[in-house]
Amino acid sequence: MQQQPCEDDDDEMGVKEEEDDDYYLVEEQQQPAVGRRGRAREEKERTKLRERQRRAITARILAGLRRHGNYNLRVRADINEVIAALAREAGWVVLPDGTTFPSCAASQPQPPPPPQSGRPSIAAPPLPSSPAPPLRGISPVAARPISSLRSSSLLSPPRAVPDPLLSLPMEPQEVPDLLPPRPPERDFAGTPYVPVYVMLPLGVVSGNGEVVDADDLVCQLRVLKAAGVDGVMVDCWWGNVEAHRPQEYNWTGYKKLFHMIRELKLKLQVVMSFHECGGNVGDDVSIPLPHWVTEIGRSNPDIYFTDRAGRRNTECLSWGIDKQRVLQGRTAVEVYFDYMRSFRVEFDEYFEDGIISEIEIGLGACGELRYPSYPAKHGWKYPGIGEFQCYDRYLQKSLRRAAEARGHAIWARAPDNAGHYNSEPNLTGFFCDGGDYDSYYGRFFLNWYSQVLVDHADRVLMLARLAFEGSNIAVKVSGVHWWYKTASHAAELTAGFYNPCNRDGYAPIADVLKKHGAALNFTCVELRTMDQQEVFPEAFADPEGLVWQVLNAAWDAGIPVASENALPCYDRDGFNKILENAKPLHDPDGRYLLGFTYLRLSKILFERANFLEFERFVKRMHGEAVLDLQV
Repeated sequence: MQQQPCEDDDDEMGVKEEEDDDYYLVEEQQQPAVGRRGRAREEKERTKLRERQRRAITARILAGLRRHGNYNLRVRADINEVIAALAREAGWVVLPDGTTFPSCAASQPQPPPPPQSGRPSIAAPPLPSSPAPPLRGISPVAARPISSLRSSSLLSPPRAVPDPLLSLPMEPQEVPDLLPPRPPERDFAGTPYVPVYVMLPLGVVSGNGEVVDADDLVCQLRVLKAAGVDGVMVDCWWGNVEAHRPQEYNWTGYKKLFHMIRELKLKLQVVMSFHECGGNVGDDVSIPLPHWVTEIGRSNPDIYFTDRAGRRNTECLSWGIDKQRVLQGRTAVEVYFDYMRSFRVEFDEYFEDGIISEIEIGLGACGELRYPSYPAKHGWKYPGIGEFQCYDRYLQKSLRRAAEARGHAIWARAPDNAGHYNSEPNLTGFFCDGGDYDSYYGRFFLNWYSQVLVDHADRVLMLARLAFEGSNIAVKVSGVHWWYKTASHAAELTAGFYNPCNRDGYAPIADVLKKHGAALNFTCVELRTMDQQEVFPEAFADPEGLVWQVLNAAWDAGIPVASENALPCYDRDGFNKILENAKPLHDPDGRYLLGFTYLRLSKILFERANFLEFERFVKRMHGEAVLDLQV
């Protein structure tokens, strides 16, 4: 007996029985009586097969976009939603009814060409040919900058194709202007001078002590100098300098680089980079920790941060060994101090001549003061909440001591209901509204977890102040802005910032920086909350609210504040947002940023349109007037 097709299969494949019945009626009218039912059944099966094939292709497209492009597409999305997502990625506007047109922010409006064949037309703005490189440490979706949303080359504006059906004479019609005017800009002429620095490429100095593409770099630096840039920022990688044996430092490549920079009369910001490069999105080179450190890690993997599943993160050393003599007789903070002291001695003349204007102290993942709670190499994707990183035996021992001192030995554990790297807060028992994060145990654990971060900063900055006495030092704090609009601020909690809606988690950090005379360097000053909501509304992100909170926490503590962009930025809207944060309007105390560091030097920056915008931005940061101000 032939098995009858299942009705559920028909519904799932989008084939409705009513449509099939209509089809049978047509067949009966056109075919002889003999074999009608057999041919109709075969045609129905072929229809279902074609539908399955179409859905299988769509499913593979969706799976690829979700896996590799981090598009927010529902499981049963159709091809219309795929096209709409790609159009938005290219910077086009897609209305709810499907109407699609170029965004005015994709580029400067161009005058429309004269109408042809009696039909008015609107010129689509050109799109840059090179996509912006992603930022290290941030997933591609989180790192999808406003500028790249408006200038991506994934899609090009559609070209007009002659259609014989549309070539009939038509009456000219009025075409509404779909490109709204650019919003007015604030005039920053006469405002305080804010220095602008540019980060150099991560691998500008190779592991064998050579400056990479030195001639090209000199040309680029000359262009930056001519544009008014004050200086550059350079990462001095621990893994390159002390690579092979303890306390054997090779500063050769950096001496060559610093000499080039001094000859061009540029200033230097130098980063003491005690983390590895290559484990995060946007890292275009691989620079591991020193070889002798990784050898120790093979026999004692607890020197690294560890997650709940026991996975080790080799990006930086656990703060649990700050005072443990596990690095061939030295503690971690002693290793950091010896490295900083060696740098200070080797480059003494650059300090004395004022070429080195600031030393940024790397204190964690990506050189930032935070736990490595959202590592891309462990599968994290934006906007996942991340995971607590306190499962190495040294931090576990610290947690046990804290629980016993509190009189609750049972609290000597990390939360077991905090989800995984890509969980949402409301789907976990710990971070959901009214969850355990606000219980007695939750408050104890989060206090301990965040205090470990503050104590690490305190220990390292105390030694940094000794090594760089009389020089400016700074600390970079990452802008974990996703889930900021929820009560628990889950992503901030796993990163070590105890900042739920009923507590200021950045005031203790500002206090420890003030204690050691360090400036705070904060990221994500170019992001707008509304733009983030359009890109990924489920993230409940609020970068503007976070920036405002952190800047005020630092200013209230009386410490200087600098900033940098978290994502590649080439457009005027992003630069205007940086200016607004750098020089707040109507601030009663006249406060403004100590400086701004632009991420990062690249060939894309030197494309004509991008560099003109950047040069204009530098002038306005310096308080100079520009001629094309939109008022």
